Amino acid sequence: MSTADTSPDADETDAPADAADIAETGYMPPVVSAPRYWLIISLLVLLGCALSAGFAMRVLGEEAGTNSYAVLVDSWLNGQLHSDTCFDGDCATFEGKTYVIFPPAPAAVALPFIALSGQGADFAHFMPLSMALLLAIAFIWSRLFAAAGPDQTRTLILLIALVFSTPLYFVALRGDKVWFFAQLVGFFFVSMALWATIERRNAWLAGAMIGLAFLSRQMTILYAPLLFVLMLNEDEPLFRITKQRIFQAFKLGLPILAAVGVYCLYNFVRFGAPLDTGYGYIATDVLPGEENVITLRISELGLFAQEYFLFNVVYMFFQGLHVEFGGTYTTKIIGVDSFGTSILAASPFLLLLAFVQRHRITFVGVATAAAICGVTLFYHSNGFSQYNVQRYALDWLPIAMLLLAPTVRTEWRAILAVLVGYAMVLNLVTMAAIRISGIA
Repeated sequence: MSTADTSPDADETDAPADAADIAETGYMPPVVSAPRYWLIISLLVLLGCALSAGFAMRVLGEEAGTNSYAVLVDSWLNGQLHSDTCFDGDCATFEGKTYVIFPPAPAAVALPFIALSGQGADFAHFMPLSMALLLAIAFIWSRLFAAAGPDQTRTLILLIALVFSTPLYFVALRGDKVWFFAQLVGFFFVSMALWATIERRNAWLAGAMIGLAFLSRQMTILYAPLLFVLMLNEDEPLFRITKQRIFQAFKLGLPILAAVGVYCLYNFVRFGAPLDTGYGYIATDVLPGEENVITLRISELGLFAQEYFLFNVVYMFFQGLHVEFGGTYTTKIIGVDSFGTSILAASPFLLLLAFVQRHRITFVGVATAAAICGVTLFYHSNGFSQYNVQRYALDWLPIAMLLLAPTVRTEWRAILAVLVGYAMVLNLVTMAAIRISGIA
């Protein structure tokens, strides 16, 4: 049986009247009725409301002392780059001083709010900040999806998918932690860069946004070539050198180079070398018996190693949701795999990208995503700990969503909605399993 989508205005066909019609259309007409279609959309909205309840619970339950960016901002406000404490295990000790090693842009975003609150390192409002960022991201992508075509229903489904059926939901839900807040801020700046490129066609602004994205998530600097291609007119050849293109590249590249310079200076002042980010010092003070998989990997194999590749590939593309059972009869939920679920299992609608049209934006976009993803496949961490997501996919997910929007045809909207709904149910199952097991 084939299934195709029809809008509510589409004509519904009666059953085939004769054998010839049956042979041509099959024994069931390939039509989704309008009531069923809108029932699917309504279910997506209801699932979105259920998942939004998770946001409300996290906002109301946020406590101080959970996000090390508050410590970093407090250090800045006190005129120092090192910190007196750390709220997580990913801080580094260098020459007797403790440093929050993560890139500085997310701290700069939080700085005015922390300064105005007067709470310093005890700032406990990262969740409202995360919700504001998520709403801003949703608005930006409503514009980007609309730019792919005037199909408002497709735009709605894709927005629900982005917010509730990708790793974006997880990092927003955990925005009170340093790692996830950094990814949310980075995704916001990448989204702004794409908007500045596609809708505003402003190279200065696009470059500045990618520069800030780089100061949140370093691999996003690889978006620069894609932004340049997106600014070309459709009838322009890709390979041509003109004064106008050189000036366009200058406007795009200068803010990015400035951001690289700021980061190198920031590293030099902290660790004595412009390319030393401090990540290598994470495991230096771990006592015997207190190691975990991350500190063991760093201390024995290094930040990057080929030994990580197979593990990361499986978890990025193939691993399904794994709820762990235990007890006498192996019937009690005791946990959820903290290494996560593959992006294709947790967000199966991305498989529709198999039908993406051949275009230079596709080729450059796929090459950019492959470069970003390829590097992280050799990294010591795949995003651990995480549940039903691969959060490092967020670094290249904007490219996937940008290509997906024009790929989804009108007759595919019901299929897209079902896949998105399934992904949302997986998130609800994951949240229920986590709560039942008490692991988080």
